[in-house]
Parts: sequence; C-alpha cells; structure tokens
Amino acid sequence: MPANLTPAYFKAEQWYRSATTPEEKILALEQMLAVMPKHKGTDKLKADLRQKLSAIREGEEKRRKSGGVDIFHIPRGGAGQVVLLGMPNSGKSSIVGLLTDAKVHIADFPFATNAPVPGMMHFEDVPIEIVDMPPITADFSMPGQVGTYRNCNLIAIVIDLSADVEEQWNACLDFLETRNLLPGKETVCICTKSDIEADGAIDKVKKLCANRFDMIATSIESGEGMGELPVMLFKQLSIIRVYAKPPGKKPDMDEPFTIPVGSTVFDLAKVIHRDLAEKLKHARIWGTNVYEGQSVQRNHVLNDKDIVELHFG
Repeated sequence: MPANLTPAYFKAEQWYRSATTPEEKILALEQMLAVMPKHKGTDKLKADLRQKLSAIREGEEKRRKSGGVDIFHIPRGGAGQVVLLGMPNSGKSSIVGLLTDAKVHIADFPFATNAPVPGMMHFEDVPIEIVDMPPITADFSMPGQVGTYRNCNLIAIVIDLSADVEEQWNACLDFLETRNLLPGKETVCICTKSDIEADGAIDKVKKLCANRFDMIATSIESGEGMGELPVMLFKQLSIIRVYAKPPGKKPDMDEPFTIPVGSTVFDLAKVIHRDLAEKLKHARIWGTNVYEGQSVQRNHVLNDKDIVELHFG
C-alpha cells in the first residue's frame, strides 16, 4: 500500500535533514510523526521514525546524566524575566526580534526555535529580559523547558489571532496546569497578528482570559500594541524604580534600583547595602505623596520614580 505522504510531511522531513542539534532532530521527527497519514501504508515508516526518535532521546538522556549543559537554564537578567509560551508559528520569535537585539530565528515552518533565546527589552530606563522558547503542542514539549517557566518572573502566553485560538489556549493552559505552574506564577496573554485576525478571535480570547489574565492585541506588521506591550509587562512584573541620591550630591538618574511594589525605605537600604541597612536612621524623599526633600522613616512605602537619600547612623 502506498504511503501517500503529504506536503506537510515532506516539509518536516526537509527540516529533519537540515537539523544540526539533537533537540531540533527530536522536534522534526515529532512533527513528521504528527502529520504522517495514519494507514497501513505508513506503518513501517512510522516504526522506523520512532526507532530514530528513541535512539536520539536515549543519547540525550545519557548526555544529561554525564553532566551536559542545561540549555534551559537561563539566569534572570534585567529588572525581571518574561518567558514566552506558545504553539508553533504563534509569533513569539517576532516579538523578541522586534523588541530586543536578540538573534532570533524567524521562519515560516514550525519549531524554528529549538532552544531558549533571551533578549533585553527596555521600558523607559528599565531593562526587562524576554525569552523566546521552543514551541509546545498539545502532545509535546521539550524535556527540561518547564524549568525555564518555573524560574521566571512572568509567563506570557502567545496566541496567534489568525489561527484556532481555542486550540492554542487549551494547549498552553494544559501545559501550565499539568505542571503546577498555575496558580502562583504571574501570567499574561499576548495576542499576535491582529492585522489578519480570524473573525471574532479577539473576543474569544477575552472570554478565555476572563478575569484571570490581562491581555493585549498586537501586530508586528501594523505596529498595533507594540508600543503598549513594554508598559504592560513592566506593570505585570509589579516592580517600581527608585533613584538613589547620595547626601549632598545629585541623584543617579541613569540606573534606577528596581524593587517590588510595596517596598519600604528599609527594603531599599537592604538592596543597596545589606550590611549597613540596620544602621539606617531616616531618609529624604523627592517623589509621590511627599513634599520635596521630606524626611521619612524606614517604614515609608516607596513609589515608582521616587528619589531617595538614605541617612545612616
């Protein structure tokens, strides 16, 4: 019986032949198996592919046990780390490519990203790290990538508005929930390709998000939402920036300290110099809800863009 393989299969096969890493070969083989027609004519081919897949996975497992490098360990950078989660061709790489200087791989075939790619975005004077990730499907995610999501500050679900939004949503939510990443991990939803949105797609996502996640509609092509996206991510990280002013000198307005919303003067002192924090007597503040240079106690709650002059005993 002829196999009658589809163009989608041959595209995945071409990807497999050009793959340069074991991780990429695994993903390509998974894609070949997923799009292969299911009938007796493909049984032998299916068995051969599964044997190849098993051999590569075993080799990778041995490499990890022997102390290989964990490609999914991405140390946090900037004021916070945002990690993107989405299905193939959802637009994750395009977001990172536009907002940062990262060398992302943007392609018109699925699974073009086979390892985390971090890049640094700026909201005004605050650096925020965004990490492009290998895509997931309802049936597959790369071993080890859950650790990147577990260690980040914020997860951003990326939904392609031109495709089946419910399928994408269910795959992403299942990934997060079955791995116990929800609740407890801050999460937002970034909708992409709003310029070619399928009928009613945005309204569907709004209903799916309900009061659970904030969402934003964006388009790389039209620019919609791309200016607002850094603002949203900064807000969702729940941080403020504070500028330090040494007594008798001008404040350093170039590199603010970033601390959690609700932090006090004492919290700032611990960030600046933990050993001296206990000797903090008071502080002077220029900013929100104070008059210029007002003297405050160590329990004073700080606001975004406050200028703080610490006085130690």
